[in-house]
Amino acid sequence: MSDNQATPTRITLKQLSARLGALSLMLPYMRPYRGRVVGATAALLASSGLILALGQGVRRLIDGGFSAGSEARLNSAALVMVGVVAGLAIATFIRFYLISWLGERVAADLRRELFERVISLSPAFFETARTGDTLTRLTSDISVLQALIGSAISLWLRSAILMLGAFGMLLVTSPKLAGLIVLVIPFVVGPLVLFGRRERRLSRVAQDRVADLGAYAEETINALRTVQAFTHEPVDRSRFAADAERSVATALRRIRTRAMLLFSVILLGFGAIVFALWVGGRDVITGSMSSGDLSAFMFYAVLLASSGAQMSEVWGELQRAGGAADRLRELLNERPTITAPARPALLPARVAGRVTFDTVSFRYPARPETSALVDFTLDVAPGETVALVGPSGAGKTTVLQLLLRFYDPESGVIRLDGVDVRSVAPGDLRGQLGLVPQDPVIFSTSAMENIRYGRPDATAAEIRAAAHAAHADFLDALPQGFDTFLGEKGVRLSGGQRQRIAIARAILRDPPVLLLDEATSALDAESERAVQEALATLSRDRTTIVIAHRLATVRKADRIVVVEAGRIVATGTHESLIRGDGVYARLARLQFSDA
Repeated sequence: MSDNQATPTRITLKQLSARLGALSLMLPYMRPYRGRVVGATAALLASSGLILALGQGVRRLIDGGFSAGSEARLNSAALVMVGVVAGLAIATFIRFYLISWLGERVAADLRRELFERVISLSPAFFETARTGDTLTRLTSDISVLQALIGSAISLWLRSAILMLGAFGMLLVTSPKLAGLIVLVIPFVVGPLVLFGRRERRLSRVAQDRVADLGAYAEETINALRTVQAFTHEPVDRSRFAADAERSVATALRRIRTRAMLLFSVILLGFGAIVFALWVGGRDVITGSMSSGDLSAFMFYAVLLASSGAQMSEVWGELQRAGGAADRLRELLNERPTITAPARPALLPARVAGRVTFDTVSFRYPARPETSALVDFTLDVAPGETVALVGPSGAGKTTVLQLLLRFYDPESGVIRLDGVDVRSVAPGDLRGQLGLVPQDPVIFSTSAMENIRYGRPDATAAEIRAAAHAAHADFLDALPQGFDTFLGEKGVRLSGGQRQRIAIARAILRDPPVLLLDEATSALDAESERAVQEALATLSRDRTTIVIAHRLATVRKADRIVVVEAGRIVATGTHESLIRGDGVYARLARLQFSDA
């Protein structure tokens, strides 16, 4: 019996949470600032009460001053009104400041937590998620909730209090006229509920359309040189314009819904007030009601109607915030697929560097129909340099992705110094590895900070030494040397210069296991020779796994592993493999045919 009774309660709470999704999302973030919430609430109640007191001040001014013809009573009533107005100003100041402070603080906390969640997500999430959409949630959607806390909720609560207070004062002033207004309330609440539900749905769709715009713009701007090189601007302009029109059309449907809501509330609410004032005016003429009472009633009636209209308008903001909260909750509910175990295994401060792949098979989540690795088995001894070669798409980069534990294999085990990498906290594992990717990432900051990214506590001298070891001496010739701003994504540098900064970053990290993914692919012949010498020094006494398409860069590797279709098809030195008739020999003939 108790179970049957509990079920409806749970459903009701779920429905309530869905309707007030924005509030339920924000409450945990407001809890640490409960003191300011209490202060803002007290100021809100005080300002609302003082507004209601103004109506009684109007009644005293008219009946006790104007109608009675007493200057002393008029002055007394005016002084009381001045005091009420001054108190109202102070309470409003406190309410506005505290509410705005809460909006800013909670929005910052939410942005911080959302950013922390995003950068903790596994790469598999970003195979399907759009960067522009994620950025829109971090910016626009949180701004909607910020406006909700910093303004909308306060206005809605104040309007609700004023409505209840004004209606109570209407009953005290004239029960008969108040009864006329009560008859209209169901006709006002009906549109509020009907149009409110529709607006929430349209708000979510409108925010999705804005996210689509942001995603398309972000992708196009990031690829601007490609766009212009292929003279694709007319197509992109047309597509963006079409997306913008779809966004506008959705927003206009939401706006029409809100406009109809306001139309209904104002027409019915103020219409009822006009009718009640007409009846009250007749009572004043017949002497059954004083002019002061009618004036007070008119004040409260206008306050009731305006508060109702404001509530209906703010209700639309609540619905819009509910749509934003739904989108944010989706992202907050995402969990990384790569996590630390409950009791992670501990690695030594610096591992020896033995890397073992034991019959590893893997498929990328976004490409489940294709195997990236199949029964891949490889053992790399400490201090050994192993080169992975093979055609594009053979699975070479996947080896590094799995070792870095960006993904976990479907089957098989990967070990570092005999420890299953899945039993190690991802941060501890990656702290033992140094990566130089094929497409180096250069951040929008100085050269000094870009190299320091490899080790945030490094000194300027250590950074300069790493740059010199990577043959990045060109940094000294920049306008501000190592403090020169490199532009977004290193746009002020050549491809080879960006690569050397990435190598300097890895050198500074000084990892026991070095991962080079086409690390010299963007260098000219002279720079490549210099960097190869730097990498040879760096690779000494540490495990190094090199991926290369240009076989000239791996001829001195201790061992070359040939990979094709996710499998190891040959292993040996350059000399032994070139004498065979396999994939490596074929690639060598193609690359060295002009030599």
